[in-house]
Amino acid sequence: MVEPATARLLVIDTDVLIDYLRDQPDAVAFLEAIESPLAVSVVTIAELYVGVRDGEERHRLDAFVAAFQALPLDNDSAVQAGLWRRQYGRSHGTGLADALIAASVEGAGATLATLNRRHFPMLAHVLVPYAKP
Repeated sequence: MVEPATARLLVIDTDVLIDYLRDQPDAVAFLEAIESPLAVSVVTIAELYVGVRDGEERHRLDAFVAAFQALPLDNDSAVQAGLWRRQYGRSHGTGLADALIAASVEGAGATLATLNRRHFPMLAHVLVPYAKP
């Protein structure tokens, strides 16, 4: 595991949150050990709602997402994301959603916690909290 930067906001990527919501032990242990406030990109919020079912599951997700600071996107972030997608799409498999997440993380001066370091070569501050079995 990589050491997290101490003074930086920690932004949690979609893959870690999905593991947490599925009660994956490493994800649960990682997130529950963090005492400082956490953030997510608005893109991650959208990705989480793609698979949610209406009713109780939706209500639980609403409450879960509300516990995080949401990092917005602005025009500058959108431009940067497009440029990163162009630059790293083929070489690193960076999709538009990942590029948008990276731009919001960079704009906030934050660290990204993700399981897929390869998709984020543009970020200097990335934490891979655990490996998938």
